[in-house]
Amino acid sequence: MLAAVAAVVLIGAVVGAALLYANRGPVVQAPAVIEAPKSELARFAVGPLASLRTPAALKPAPDYVFKDRDNRDVRFADFRGKVVVVNLWAMWCAPCRTEMPTIARLAQSYTARDDLVVLPINVDATPDAVADGRSFIDVHEPLPFYSDIKFQLPFEFPGQGAMPRTIFLDRQGRIRAVFAGEADWSSPQAHALIDALLAENAPTPPA
Repeated sequence: MLAAVAAVVLIGAVVGAALLYANRGPVVQAPAVIEAPKSELARFAVGPLASLRTPAALKPAPDYVFKDRDNRDVRFADFRGKVVVVNLWAMWCAPCRTEMPTIARLAQSYTARDDLVVLPINVDATPDAVADGRSFIDVHEPLPFYSDIKFQLPFEFPGQGAMPRTIFLDRQGRIRAVFAGEADWSSPQAHALIDALLAENAPTPPA
């Protein structure tokens, strides 16, 4: 009797396993993550700039109007022919304020060149905050003050919404590199990236 019961149990297990195998769907593998192509500037994504994004597909900076200190309209096209370091910052953003002295040192180190523009753009959205931002930038010479009180520029560039964000434009006004978050912009890595951009299509000095 026990042998008969054991045989029935065994047969049931075999049949169940067969049904399970027959009804098993195909094994679906997770799709491989495909990295977006990077440009030759990817070699500068090291050390403090390890998360630097360097898209291979070059897109122009947005045709967006922001304001200078005197409330005059400014566009990125106004700086065509120069390498531009755009830094989006706000007074409510603590990392923005922390990294600003390094941006000032970066600008200071290139004051002898007229083909590099360091362009910090404040994106505070109230008149009082903008006034505080103007006072803050004034103690970080030689940085100029620019403003986007609509808080729209952080959503016009890659990495939408991240703050702070630093964007590098080449002489043709194309987005060449983007960095989201705080960094030491006076570092050797930052200088190497900027020097590489400055070397591209550099104007020939007069004979």
